[in-house]
Amino acid sequence: MVTAFVVHHGAADPSLAAAPQVPESVYYQVARAADTLFGAREAAYRVPSILFSLAALWLIALLAARLVHPEAGWVAVFACFGLKGFNWEAPDARPYALGFFVLAAAALLLIRWLDSGRIRDACLFAIAAALLWRVQLIFWPAYLVLTIYAIVRLARRETPVRWAHAAVLAGVLAILLTPVLHEALRINRGAREHVIADPPAVRDLLNALHWKLLAVCAGGAWIVSRFSPWIRERVPVSVSSAAMVGGWWLIPPLALYVYSLATGNSVFVRRYYSIELPGAALAAAFLAARFLPKPQWNHAGVLLGAGVVLTMGWHPEPWPGSNWRSAAAALNALPQGTPVIVASPFIEAKAPVWRPDYPLPGFLYAQLEMYPLRQRTYLFPFKPCPEAKQYAERLEPGLAAAKRFAIYGGDANVRFWRDWFARQPDLAYWKTRDLGTFGDVQAVLFETKARPR
Repeated sequence: MVTAFVVHHGAADPSLAAAPQVPESVYYQVARAADTLFGAREAAYRVPSILFSLAALWLIALLAARLVHPEAGWVAVFACFGLKGFNWEAPDARPYALGFFVLAAAALLLIRWLDSGRIRDACLFAIAAALLWRVQLIFWPAYLVLTIYAIVRLARRETPVRWAHAAVLAGVLAILLTPVLHEALRINRGAREHVIADPPAVRDLLNALHWKLLAVCAGGAWIVSRFSPWIRERVPVSVSSAAMVGGWWLIPPLALYVYSLATGNSVFVRRYYSIELPGAALAAAFLAARFLPKPQWNHAGVLLGAGVVLTMGWHPEPWPGSNWRSAAAALNALPQGTPVIVASPFIEAKAPVWRPDYPLPGFLYAQLEMYPLRQRTYLFPFKPCPEAKQYAERLEPGLAAAKRFAIYGGDANVRFWRDWFARQPDLAYWKTRDLGTFGDVQAVLFETKARPR
């Protein structure tokens, strides 16, 4: 719904001034093309991300063959499927799948340039690397990964490229990235207004490293090697390959973890450090290579793929996303004219930007444009505040007279306002019920019933 809003209204829409970081991505050019070709449909917006994810998987397989083992491609690909975050971002109408593809392309082109020294590879790498930060401003840790790998290759003289050539390329890339850096610094001055996560704990960092997948791949490879009739082939450990794989796996979550604690502006959000997911898959293959005999790589890929299908191949429970579409459909099925309190899903929705007469269409209520309500709507902020409570007190007599009303928004907001209204004397004997299960979106209906004697 955010992507559709930016596509339809443009980055210059006045309501986006409250969240200047949102439209800063070249991804919206892709989404605009999809919208032009196929219309404002969910499938049209999701297909480009799926295609970018598939292309990223192909590049990840090539990287695994170069950095880990010539036969490691399928293990790395199925390891990606074993990561919930990768599966989550693959169909998402947001920039992260495009980020997987661009970073994988930049890493592969950097490797090819350092292998060959060709100017063409250097130019293509500069283009891909300059594009990466334009996909998502939070992807800046990826440049540390690429820089460390290049320095290791140059320091160990594992490349025909000279330090002077690398310095020239770094200077060109710095020039290409200067406008993005200027914009990132401008937006960062108001970063505290857009924080959506609590400060991360060590447990959060460990979970972000996906160590369970690495343990499964390494342990499974060891078991396969123990029962294999073939002699285990010793795969030499390349320091430069370990730098790329380990850096890609560790640096993005570590960098955002340190930044969050150092500045107090927590950006430790799963989708923000999702750029490390291909690195985690490569790290899993890298550890497996320490044990697998050469003839067993394809067998290991089949076993890993089967394990992923068995454990993650279906979703018997409702998909745990944000199902605004179904929630809006349930609200529209109510008698026409039912009052609906709509809590904004965006943290920027607070006074004075938010106000009861906030003009629509506007970014803070982008869901109302993509999934419109045919009811009377009353706009509430993201979090309860004194202004919102005063507004609710003014609304309460009219809601009571209407005999029914609904509350709609993120589950935490809906729970708060449900409890708040249930405590009001005129509504004390009303009954409430959920209109369905919509992931982390909730729609609750208040209905009057006879007052007890």
